[in-house]
Amino acid sequence: MTPTPADPVSSVWASLPVAAILIDTRNRIVAVNPQAELFLNASAKVVAGVPVLDRLAIDAPMDDGFARVRAHRAALYVNDVDVTTGERPPVQCTIQVAPLADAPGMLILLITPREIADRLGRAAGMKRAAKSAIGMAEMLAHEIKNPLAGITGAAQLLSMSLDPADRELTDLIVEETRRIVKLLEQVEQFGNLRPPDRRAVNIHDVLDRVRRSAALGFAAGMTLIEDYDPSLPPAHADPDQLSQVFINLIKNAAEAAGPKGGTIRLKTYFDIALKRRRTDTGAPGVPVPLTVEVIDDGPGIPAEILPAMFEPFVSGKPNGTGLGLALVSKIIDDHGGWIGVESIPGRTVFRVSLPVAPRGLAVGEDD
Repeated sequence: MTPTPADPVSSVWASLPVAAILIDTRNRIVAVNPQAELFLNASAKVVAGVPVLDRLAIDAPMDDGFARVRAHRAALYVNDVDVTTGERPPVQCTIQVAPLADAPGMLILLITPREIADRLGRAAGMKRAAKSAIGMAEMLAHEIKNPLAGITGAAQLLSMSLDPADRELTDLIVEETRRIVKLLEQVEQFGNLRPPDRRAVNIHDVLDRVRRSAALGFAAGMTLIEDYDPSLPPAHADPDQLSQVFINLIKNAAEAAGPKGGTIRLKTYFDIALKRRRTDTGAPGVPVPLTVEVIDDGPGIPAEILPAMFEPFVSGKPNGTGLGLALVSKIIDDHGGWIGVESIPGRTVFRVSLPVAPRGLAVGEDD
């Protein structure tokens, strides 16, 4: 019953972006796809023949649901239900159960964690928004910078023949034009970001460098706490670009805290259930289980801008450009990873998930 490599169905089975489980007439597991192995934290061989509800606790009457699907030969959908393997906290998921067309009594069970579905939607939206906004800004940046240079020069020449009271106005012109030029340079930097030079990277080495730099500079008034999982494998990433990501996230947390300071916790862990399907190439799912959280106890992000936090030109700062987090999102997306944010007053969590380096690749080695 398990698809074989020679069977064209096998590529569809392996490429499904959600956990899929085949169930026999006695509700025992016949086969699982790679995504389901990650969700169950067990191999197909280990779970074969085991009653599916012995491996999964689903907060819904699934025995009745399975019986109804068999009786009516119609699919069943259960939205926003808690599912757990018993080894970790429940995850809210959408459950789908359908009969197999040519195998009476056999069922296919699909499990989609809500967080992954939400991230897929957010990632697609952010990517479209970034391309549109940055593409337009890039076209305009060069043309705007040239006249701004002329305005700055003219203001500086005028200031030489003005009295001190009037010179304040020309100084304001110079200051504001320089601020606009700096913004345009950030736009150009966003558009000219090179592809990541990925290699096997010890994520804790990257975080330690960033933490030391932050503690001596922009986060000097913050308490930085390490909460690392020392057993994590290497990430498959560009260390310089990752440093840029975490510097930006820690700097945002420190600026949100203000002069009173606060606490920033850097947490790492392994989330084996998280896997991303490469929508750009159509390739099978890519595991992104290596997760870093940057957690602060600041005032939180305004609810009205939280859904658009990674879009260009969206910022919660009075004078923010809104390009820092858009750049962070682009870097993580180019790595095949995920980034998300949750925020309430007193607790904001930026969560970055990255692919693990290919087996056999030593730290510091590229592909």
